[in-house]
Amino acid sequence: MAGIVKTLADELAGKNIRVNNLIPGRIDTDRVAQLDAAAAKSRNISVEEVRAQSMARIPLKRLGTIDEFGAAAAFLLSPTAQYITGATLRVDGGQMRSI
Repeated sequence: MAGIVKTLADELAGKNIRVNNLIPGRIDTDRVAQLDAAAAKSRNISVEEVRAQSMARIPLKRLGTIDEFGAAAAFLLSPTAQYITGATLRVDGGQMRSI
């Protein structure tokens, strides 16, 4: 995905179109709750244990919020970021070690 974003950013820059990539980590959504419930059931542990294990692997030790992800997207769409294109922004609490 990062390669496609960079290619599109290069191709569309002349038309003043910016292309960036947001990578979500574990964001506290209904879908993540469903996945945690399924993992708990398959591993025969509680949802709370699954969630605690997930958060233990995140350097910030918590799930992200929808508002935090939205703020990152809003930043990339804002005039403040008008010189940013072809970038990949991880919104993951530091979980991903590389791109």
